[in-house]
Amino acid sequence: MLNDIIIYFEGIPSSIRSIILISGLAFFLLLESGIPLFRFKYNKVKHAALNIFFTSTTLIINLLGASLILFFANYNVQNNSGLLNLFELPIWLNIIFGLMLLDLIGAWLIHWIEHNVKWMWKFHIVHHTDPEVDVTTGLRHHPGESVFRLLFTALAVFVSGASFGVVMIYQTLSAFFAHLTHANIKAPKIIDKILDKVIVTPHFHKAHHHYTLPHTDKNYGNIFSIWDRIFGTSIKVDDLDDLKYGLDTHMNKKETSNIKTMLLIPFGEYRPPVGSKFGKND
Repeated sequence: MLNDIIIYFEGIPSSIRSIILISGLAFFLLLESGIPLFRFKYNKVKHAALNIFFTSTTLIINLLGASLILFFANYNVQNNSGLLNLFELPIWLNIIFGLMLLDLIGAWLIHWIEHNVKWMWKFHIVHHTDPEVDVTTGLRHHPGESVFRLLFTALAVFVSGASFGVVMIYQTLSAFFAHLTHANIKAPKIIDKILDKVIVTPHFHKAHHHYTLPHTDKNYGNIFSIWDRIFGTSIKVDDLDDLKYGLDTHMNKKETSNIKTMLLIPFGEYRPPVGSKFGKND
């Protein structure tokens, strides 16, 4: 059965992946209207349109870069390379370890690097400038950042040795978690608290979008929260009402709600926040 699932995802049509993405977006938009975490006073349609523009650029870059991921997946098959090919593992364990390695390198690591390398951080700022985090924020990435993430996903495929089917399962789960963890929904605290020991939950990730340090540099996880716990980058917020979204350096809504100004953010002068790890001349 598991092998059949892998085979299905190896050949999953782009149309089906698009349906899954759009359906997930619609599902969480519906939940947001029923059980919102915060009652934002904003034009939801206008806000969504802006974020969907950046989502579209992300999807286009991922589509163009799919051949790179396929190349490394095929290379590993032909050369029996990658960590997963060093051992004979049951298929269920191969899938779990494959997903974990892809998540570690292709999501957590590049996310951590973006927060710790100044010129890369300037691209990632676009994601953090959303003052009303909701499900549409999940794939709000500057095109430059989308390229970084694509390259690290390809690196993750090469290092892990994950099959193309497992990679497609990972990318489908990754899109789902982008929706889930950014959705403006109120999750039951007891369930969230149990689940966030292993996976990234809505409440766990919301702390990452608080507008000031140190929260901004914590809770990098995409699917698995264990990486933040292992590497000491997790933070807990007891009262979510204390959160304020956005970035203290980019609180002007005219700047962060305009496509042109947002695209130009990485090429402007660096603005150090309170407690910044970067100096102006770094």
